[in-house]
Amino acid sequence: MLKQRIITALILAPLALAGVFLLPLTGFALFIGLIIMIGAWEWANLSGFECKLPRLLYAFAIGALCAASIYMPTNWMLAIAGVWWLVSLMLVKGYPKSKVCLKNRYIRLVMGVLTLVPAWFSLYIMKQMGDASMQIATVLVIVWAADCGAYFAGKRFGRTKLIERVSPKKTLEGLVGGLLLAVLLAAVAIMVGRNGLDRGVFFLLTTIATVLFSVLGDLWESVLKRERGVKDSGSLLPGHGGVMDRIDSLTAAVPIYLLTVLVFRGI
Repeated sequence: MLKQRIITALILAPLALAGVFLLPLTGFALFIGLIIMIGAWEWANLSGFECKLPRLLYAFAIGALCAASIYMPTNWMLAIAGVWWLVSLMLVKGYPKSKVCLKNRYIRLVMGVLTLVPAWFSLYIMKQMGDASMQIATVLVIVWAADCGAYFAGKRFGRTKLIERVSPKKTLEGLVGGLLLAVLLAAVAIMVGRNGLDRGVFFLLTTIATVLFSVLGDLWESVLKRERGVKDSGSLLPGHGGVMDRIDSLTAAVPIYLLTVLVFRGI
C-alpha cells in the first residue's frame, strides 16, 4: 500500500505543479474544474446516489456553479466558505449525534456544493494574483507536508486517537507531526527568503491555520464515508482511493489560506 501511495504521489505531484506553473488562467480553471467535477461525481455517491445519471448531472452542476461563481465578490465567497467550515467543524465534533443533519441525501449534495465550489473559486482567484504560481504551490506544499508528516508520525508514534468515532486511524501525534513538518518548511522558507519579522510571523500563523483546516477537510470527508459505509470515495488512484480522498484536505485549506493572505494584505 505504501509503495502504491508513493508511486501515485510521484506521478500526481509533478502533474499538479505543472498545471500551476505552466497553464494560463483559462487552462488552469478548466484543469482544476475537471478535478472538482470528478470529486463531485464521487461526492454524489457518498451522498447516497449510486446510479450514474444523477452522479453525472451533479458533476456537471458543480462545474456550472464553479463557472458562475466567478461573478460573485471574493469576500462573499470566502465568508461563505469560512462559515461553512465552522459549521462542518461542529458536525465533525458532534458526530455521531450530528448524523441527524446528514440523513437527507439532498442536504448532503448541498454540503458538497459548499465544500467543492469555494475551493475551485479560491484557486481561480489565487491564479490571478501577482505571485499566483508561488501562492498556489505554497498552499499545496503546506498540505502535502502536513499529510506526509501526519502519516509517518502517526505510524511511528500514534497512540492518542484524534476523533476515534470519525476516523479511528487518525491520532493526535500524527496531527502534531504534520503540523511540525509544515511549520519547519515554513521556517526554512522564511529564512531563505529573508522576510521581515511581521511577514515571517504571519506566514507561520497562516501555515498553522492552513494545516488545521486541512485536517478538518479530511475529517469532514471521513464523516461522509462513515455514513455511507465505505473506506474510500472511489478507486481511481491506486493506493490513495478516489479523487476526493486526495483533495479533501485542500477543499478546506485553500479558502482559509486565501482568506488569511487577503486579510494580511489588507492590513
